[in-house]
Amino acid sequence: MVEFDSMALQPSSPVVQPSVVPRHVAIIMDGNGRWAAQRGLPRTEGHRRGADAVQRAVEACGEMGVDFLTLYAFSSENWKRPPAEVEALMFLLDRFLRNKLDEMLKKNVRFQAIGRLTDLPTSCQESLHRAIERTAGNTGLTLILALSYGGREEIVDGVKSVVRDVQDGRLDPATITPDVFSQHLYTRHWPDPDLLIRTSGELRLSNFLLWQLSYAEFWVTPKLWPDFNKSDLEEACAAFAQRERRFGGV
Repeated sequence: MVEFDSMALQPSSPVVQPSVVPRHVAIIMDGNGRWAAQRGLPRTEGHRRGADAVQRAVEACGEMGVDFLTLYAFSSENWKRPPAEVEALMFLLDRFLRNKLDEMLKKNVRFQAIGRLTDLPTSCQESLHRAIERTAGNTGLTLILALSYGGREEIVDGVKSVVRDVQDGRLDPATITPDVFSQHLYTRHWPDPDLLIRTSGELRLSNFLLWQLSYAEFWVTPKLWPDFNKSDLEEACAAFAQRERRFGGV
């Protein structure tokens, strides 16, 4: 069972010093549907407003000096949602990538994506590849979208990759360590998240980065994702700065 620091629900003062800003922030963006329902709006409007919150989070991380931002945008379980909602989400993803590409280039954001991306519609795959290729030379914040992503599926895919390397003679089973296994995961090019943020007050991981979040600090806010802003990110980072990270040591 995952235990959360009680302070996570009552963030401290949003004073953040550059020396304590987490290098890698991961966010479970939760609450778009509830945000819309509370206002008598269709769920698609909640998702549209959620895309605005993504823009604010990217800008804030860039300004604060965060190196990596991973956003849980569409889980492998989300395919079970009504077809009309899934179609709307794919449309918003495609439009976001097309409309924000020039801005990512201007602000030196490097774009990446993880998950079973071939499950996505062809138009989304093309927009993803275009954004990844066009921003490959950027050196600022790396924005990583988790799409058609599941933590258990990633670990299974990692095991399959290890098995292939062993069968092909590229890997000696005796040399397999956690670090070696990490190199077979979707996230092998980046450090593990230091801070996990979850909106909407839910206290669960929802199959997100199960391997990579082993030593991350958790911060939960009751705010729904469309209402998340820079001050919330600053509060999360301020709480992170107060944590003592021992990684199992004394």
